[in-house]
Amino acid sequence: MNIPASQSATASPHSTSAPLSKAMVRRIVFSSSVGNALEWFDFLVYGYFATIIAKQFFPMQDEWLSTLLAIATFGISFLMRPLGAIVLGVYGDRKGRKAALTLAIALMMVGTFTMAVMPPYASIGLAAPVLILLARLVQGFAVGGEFGSATAFMVEHSASRRGYYASWQFASQGLAAITAAAFGSLLTAWMPPEQLNSWGWRLPFIFGLLVGPVGYYIRSHLDETPEFLALRKARESASKHQVASDAKDASFSNQWVNLLLAVGIVAQSTVGVYVLQLYMPMYAVKQLHMPAAASFGVVVLNGGLQFLLSPVMGALSDRIGRIRIMLTTSILMGLLIYPMFALLQSHPTIGWLLLLQGTAGIFKAAYSGPMPALMSEIFPTQVRSTGLSIGYSIGVTIFGGFAPTIVETFIHLTGDKLAPSYYVLIAAVLSGLSLVVVAWRMRRVRLLDGVQPA
Repeated sequence: MNIPASQSATASPHSTSAPLSKAMVRRIVFSSSVGNALEWFDFLVYGYFATIIAKQFFPMQDEWLSTLLAIATFGISFLMRPLGAIVLGVYGDRKGRKAALTLAIALMMVGTFTMAVMPPYASIGLAAPVLILLARLVQGFAVGGEFGSATAFMVEHSASRRGYYASWQFASQGLAAITAAAFGSLLTAWMPPEQLNSWGWRLPFIFGLLVGPVGYYIRSHLDETPEFLALRKARESASKHQVASDAKDASFSNQWVNLLLAVGIVAQSTVGVYVLQLYMPMYAVKQLHMPAAASFGVVVLNGGLQFLLSPVMGALSDRIGRIRIMLTTSILMGLLIYPMFALLQSHPTIGWLLLLQGTAGIFKAAYSGPMPALMSEIFPTQVRSTGLSIGYSIGVTIFGGFAPTIVETFIHLTGDKLAPSYYVLIAAVLSGLSLVVVAWRMRRVRLLDGVQPA
């Protein structure tokens, strides 16, 4: 159950035997991050237009209950993530990262297609919300295996630049946030309400539907990662006794401590998305009574900083260490999040919202940029896709999927508009403690191996 810290310190000969060309780097980054970007774009758009979607598919006399049902449907899809993580994670560890990535994006497009074409409740009745729910469940299943397979695919091409490559997972989220918020802002500002409510809200999903096939084509024409090919070759050439022994050593049943740590690490990152990006436009409009178009536009700042700085932080983590950057961010987030929300509540202006979103964007990039590489170093190659997928999916399901529902319900019941800050604070503390434990375990492994810690 020891963390294989040596994986981060020693490059695989197969991953570093020849430097990658710039064209190959671009293909690796784009193919691995396009599914993640499509996932977050679709989810963010769903959250941004939740009020309209509620009226279209979940009509109720109580507007708050209607909106809550729409948000809950968004959250229920996360219950499928752990199942998808297990199935697609194991599939990626056995058949290859490429196979899992191609299957994941194909399934993901089902949800996007459904949102783009599904008739409303007024046309087909109860079938509309039921089919929307089923489509979200399929997409949740697909997304469950996306992170692990894509991250494994990135990090297994270069041991020395894992932080930089894997950081594009969250840089792509930033780009998705920019695009989704831009759609929300422009459509809200320019379209008459009756057109926006009737068909305009579908335009972002149609855009996402156009991106999906491009990602599928590129993924289906990729080469498998050097590390996985080396592992497959070793399995084929090894004796049955050796294969059984290696399988036992790398069995996922021996990874439960690492899995719990991975879940804890994910907490701060996922809350940064679902509370500070997804929920904030609704929070700004409903709780602070700010203009909708401006509230969407401010999220562009958060996403833009995440897109620009995540690769920078990932590359920096390759030089100075991942935990050092991430733990510092957890501490700063824990100290500053409550005062920032208190100031925003007492001064509900675009300026203070810009300050909050700008700070959140920097913290999100600093924490999430190095995070995929750190998580990949927790698990050995044989179960890396499974471990990454399950750890990430459980973390997102617990701390992210129902975050808007929990925060909105808490505000509704108590009237305390600082509820988002409490949720973010809890996640920052949990992630900080998980990072401390990971650092201690890695240090212990190095000492046992006779390697002096840095």
